[in-house]
Amino acid sequence: MKQFAKSTLKVPSVLLVAGMTFTAGAALAEPITVVSWGGSYGAAQDAALFNDASKNSGIEITRESGASMSKTCLQVESGAVTWDLVVTGSGGAASAAAKGCLEKIDYSVVDVSDFYDNLYTDYCVGSDVFATVMSWNTDKYGEPGSPGAPQSWADFWDVEKFPGTRAYRANNVDGALEPALMADGVPADQVYEVLSTEEGMKRAINKIRELKPHIAVFWDSGAMQAQLMKDGEVDMSTGWNGRFDNAKKDGAKVGYTFDQALLDYDCFAMPKGAPNKDVAMKFLAEVSKPEYQANLPFHITYGPTNKKAYELTTAPKELIESLPSHPNNVPKMLPVSLDWYAKNRTKALELYMELLSE
Repeated sequence: MKQFAKSTLKVPSVLLVAGMTFTAGAALAEPITVVSWGGSYGAAQDAALFNDASKNSGIEITRESGASMSKTCLQVESGAVTWDLVVTGSGGAASAAAKGCLEKIDYSVVDVSDFYDNLYTDYCVGSDVFATVMSWNTDKYGEPGSPGAPQSWADFWDVEKFPGTRAYRANNVDGALEPALMADGVPADQVYEVLSTEEGMKRAINKIRELKPHIAVFWDSGAMQAQLMKDGEVDMSTGWNGRFDNAKKDGAKVGYTFDQALLDYDCFAMPKGAPNKDVAMKFLAEVSKPEYQANLPFHITYGPTNKKAYELTTAPKELIESLPSHPNNVPKMLPVSLDWYAKNRTKALELYMELLSE
């Protein structure tokens, strides 16, 4: 992922405004099923990507929520695949690909020549760049950067200095173990080396076990993590930066920091045996075009994966500088290791689920 961190530094801080043109294709008979998540993220994708890409390509789509690589693999293993494209985190895609659950992307159809180098793989095409951050109630702990506000994962774990309730991820290990190791004093550039042993995984699990009495809620969706902060149900939570920004727009007293955050990306994956593989591949090519990604920051503060989107967007400078992919923010974060997730996610998830069941 170092290549990703290096390549994102090329993103300009002030973006050019350019016109966008669209060409509608002839309607295609076969509808495809596109599965993402709900809440503000799903709404953002509909508004910025899916609706216009469907209209302009002529490809009819059926939109579903509840995206999951576990469910994707179950469909593949049972021989009853009904999904064509599934939105997933990069780690989940890497693990599913290693299990043989995904189709290879046809890059003679899908053009990624203008993508950042590390934002696509043989089995998934990046849709947006996001960060897993720690958030907090600003009324209780102060605005980001203010004296006394939380600054690190060690602060998230410090219930004496920052008393209050926490929320943490449920039923999914993605982004759960890395913060625990950093809170335990492991430097960011050594996190995945430590996590590559079972002893290191157990060290992270034990650190979460230490915090567990103060975890009031284990969240299982982006919508839930945002709602928890909006309702003031917890004082601190892990989660995704764009969800918290949208919650803040809705009145939530929430702040977060990119310091020690996990730099990651969502992507589109295709289940092995997708019923409408060829049409879905054409839709993936359409939705990966920069003119759609250029609209995404208006709806949720996630960065485009297609470099040309930065030339097309009309988003103001302040908005662009708030994206996790902005060069001011990238160096503060730990890029997620897809290699680690491909090799170790199954074992790590097993250990994490044992902790949650205690």
